[in-house]
Amino acid sequence: MSSMAFSVGAPPTTRTDSDEYAYDIPNRSIRKPPIAEMKVLGGMTVTGNFNDVHRPVLLREVVDLLGSEDRFISGGLIVDGTLGAAGHASACLEAFDRAELFGIDQDPEILEIAREKLRPFGERARVTHGRISELSSLLQTAELGQPTGMLFDLGVSSLQLDQPERGFSFAADGPLDMRMDPTRERTAADIINNWDEADLADLFYYEGDESRSRSIARAIVQSRRRAPFLRTSALAELIAGEMGGGKGGKIHPATRCFQALRRAVNEEGEELLSGLDVAEEWLANEGVLVVISFHSGEDRAVKHFFAEGARRGRWRVLTKKPLAADRQESRTNRRARSARVRAAVRVRAAEASAPRGEGAS
Repeated sequence: MSSMAFSVGAPPTTRTDSDEYAYDIPNRSIRKPPIAEMKVLGGMTVTGNFNDVHRPVLLREVVDLLGSEDRFISGGLIVDGTLGAAGHASACLEAFDRAELFGIDQDPEILEIAREKLRPFGERARVTHGRISELSSLLQTAELGQPTGMLFDLGVSSLQLDQPERGFSFAADGPLDMRMDPTRERTAADIINNWDEADLADLFYYEGDESRSRSIARAIVQSRRRAPFLRTSALAELIAGEMGGGKGGKIHPATRCFQALRRAVNEEGEELLSGLDVAEEWLANEGVLVVISFHSGEDRAVKHFFAEGARRGRWRVLTKKPLAADRQESRTNRRARSARVRAAVRVRAAEASAPRGEGAS
């Protein structure tokens, strides 16, 4: 039996983060760059133009929300709890030339890419390894004071998907791993080979919105009795077979199950809830929190957190409805298609008389 808590998941909905797996969808006409265009950044090989490989979603909207009301005109601290390749972070430092940045990420390889990208900003940018759930203690250790802005960009990076050895993708064979933070003990293989059938079915249903979760879980349990699952291709092929091959579908038949496994391995639901609590604890009065989600359950959790916080007079919601990518960005950046952005301003005790009940919809 597992102890997985489906705190953020929900029954199947129309939106998942399947567009994060855009590079995995078969028959896409993605140009393969020549060897001359390949380079190594932070220990990982990146092909082509780095900015084309991983483009931050809804960049203008995020910068506008963080900088609303001239929040950083006289300085201030921005905390990026999911730094990634520092696309949003570098844009904020360029836009707010007096602001400073404290960024963390749980993936040490991507963190090295971020360090390189932020190098031109010198001492204005501080970067360290860590998970969102560790952010409070990291801020306390750094002794930087209360942040004026905070950003969480949830989900998986294109840079992680494009490395078969990380085990996130079913497009190329790799170990069944999926750990963003390699110091985590539990891998996707551990879950697939040790969780019982009911827990696997619930995982695929609640965290992956997979309607055929029970038959897939049953097939996995039957197959692992003969041999354990160790590679992504073996699992993807079994799921595809159980789904009838997935012919004619818009996404690979294993997309939702791989999404669910990744979320369980990295405890993404729990990390988000921890991050929301950290933001409420640490943000300065009138500081703003911006959250980018790619999963309907995550967006719902953020919406409810802001709504409840507004009811208690602790938050003022900036986005009554989540912001989404416009048509142009959706065409040029597939990952942006499922992205949703919500933001709210922290209201401290002295401003508790601000209008209440400003919920989100």
